[in-house]
Amino acid sequence: MTTAVSSFESDEFTAQLERTLGKVYYGCADVGECLTTADRIEDDNYESWYDEWFATAEAVEAIARESRERGHDVSAREAYLRATEYYRSAYFFRRHDLDDPDLHEAWQRQRDCFRAAMEMADHTCEVLDIPFEETVLESYFLAPDDSGTARPTVIGFPGYDSPVEESYAMLARAALTRGYNCLLFEGPGQGGTLYEKRLFFRPDYEAVVTPVVDGAVGREDVDESRLALVGRSFGGYLAPRAATAEHRLAALAADPAIYDLGTLVLQLVPEELRTPVLEGDPDADAALDEQLTDPHALEFFGSRMAAHGLDSLGEYVRELQAYTYESAVDSIDCPTFVADNESDRLAVQSHDFATRLAVPTKYTKFTDADGAGGHCEGMGQSLFHQRLFDWLDETLDRTKSS
Repeated sequence: MTTAVSSFESDEFTAQLERTLGKVYYGCADVGECLTTADRIEDDNYESWYDEWFATAEAVEAIARESRERGHDVSAREAYLRATEYYRSAYFFRRHDLDDPDLHEAWQRQRDCFRAAMEMADHTCEVLDIPFEETVLESYFLAPDDSGTARPTVIGFPGYDSPVEESYAMLARAALTRGYNCLLFEGPGQGGTLYEKRLFFRPDYEAVVTPVVDGAVGREDVDESRLALVGRSFGGYLAPRAATAEHRLAALAADPAIYDLGTLVLQLVPEELRTPVLEGDPDADAALDEQLTDPHALEFFGSRMAAHGLDSLGEYVRELQAYTYESAVDSIDCPTFVADNESDRLAVQSHDFATRLAVPTKYTKFTDADGAGGHCEGMGQSLFHQRLFDWLDETLDRTKSS
């Protein structure tokens, strides 16, 4: 774990504060605003967490509006980006009830602030609707400039608990500064696709990524031979799963790599309940659901159950048994970057995944001593991006061509 930066005794609150602080490097948060907000929050109180982050977000959004009205576009853009992150942080612990009006207000306002910032960005940002089955996936196509130059393009998306806008700090900004395009999208189970359209997660993520790739390869400003798919957090399952069937990718990255999510979640079930839960025993399901009386368990598991459209913990455990591509790992046919982390409890399959690949593979283990410990490298985002994009530059031969 990284060194605590607050007086929170709650591991949940500390981890989420560090998550926001990790975006300071890209101008999507401010250290002082984060720490003064944390000082106002009552430890382990979800209502206080929401109220104080929302208050900070509103105050920073007001700064953005005033700066914009007075013609200070850089200041406005920076404040809108910070407000985006603070609204996102506000609703993090409100996601188990998809009808919660506080969830919807904070989520909508983070999206509005992000789009306001993009209107004044120092790069291009196009809002896209990518056709997907009977609907569309709301997406952003970002490019370093409006020259129309065909560039290598990184495709990214959120994880279990993120809106697509969070991927700006987690991926897009680092890509843009290095001369890449970035195509960001929200799939089923994520952000507005979940909150507004009620599309839930699905294990066959190739069905989601293929239409996104279709949208990318039809653009004149995209070099179709240099497409990279990056999955972080839950995306460490979703991206490699998609790459087992989508073969137009020149590179793949997984942080951390997960090839069998069902095994991971089953380890959270008491051993004596595992077999009966998998068999759908009603008594075992009832015993498992007793955990949800703890508000912490309700938020952790409830938010994930909601993203799958489920209301029983037993159903959730059984649903996740389909989230595997273990037998298809050798179908991945592009060079792959695999991130591991000594203090990320979800990274337990990364090393094994890397050894199973039959393609050129870059296995990188991040450590606490690097300042990049924790889930998805915690507050060490610049180090993650340096290692990822240096590898991408070499893999896509950009050191010679750009």
